[in-house]
Amino acid sequence: MVVRRRKKSRSMRGIRTHGYGSVGQHRKSGSRGGKGAAGMHKHKWSWVVKYFPDWFGKHGFTYPVRMKEEYRVVNVGELCEIVKHLEKQGKIQKEGDMYVIDISTLGYNKLLGRGEVDLKLKVLAYKASEEAIEKIRNAGGEVVLTGGTERS
Repeated sequence: MVVRRRKKSRSMRGIRTHGYGSVGQHRKSGSRGGKGAAGMHKHKWSWVVKYFPDWFGKHGFTYPVRMKEEYRVVNVGELCEIVKHLEKQGKIQKEGDMYVIDISTLGYNKLLGRGEVDLKLKVLAYKASEEAIEKIRNAGGEVVLTGGTERS
């Protein structure tokens, strides 16, 4: 087997300047084509096409904040599970055999219909789904919408 005695890279090696001439000829940003994104539309365009094809242009759509309505939701099943605990804390009242819950005081603004309802509840909510309203009415309770007549 032949012994390789020379270095793998023979170019730009040897003396103090490594073949780049006197001071500063390989030091500053001019040797790399400019600082940062300089030349992306000019002399670095082939690099952009190969490695970052999505570098330029707009991508996607961002909704303005005023168009989105943030909902903090609670399900009817969760409400039924925590009714006794909330009554001990004094966060809900009892009118006859019906528990009165204002979910906005608990930090929620929408009532959804997942879960089972086995108690009579009167729920005050900003919004409520049709399924949630139906389940509470079937259990003998009622839902009062404080956010208007719209249901969603």
